Amino acid sequence: MLEMALNSAKLFMVGKLFQDNKKVMRQLLMAVLLGVVALFVVAQFAPIWVAAAVAGGASGFAQPILLKDLKYA
Repeated sequence: MLEMALNSAKLFMVGKLFQDNKKVMRQLLMAVLLGVVALFVVAQFAPIWVAAAVAGGASGFAQPILLKDLKYA
């Protein structure tokens, strides 16, 4: 199991895991930006630890939705 994870990480780092690397990076960036926006919005009204939890939840919830149609190489 560890060998499979290391092999996947190695392929990802050299850019050979997915067919369209630009789409993968764009989708990941969208999830990160969603988390950052959620962090700043919630931080205006709640403690920072609540804002961090909400931002992590929003970003984590968005990733499977954004990455569902990716094709592996």
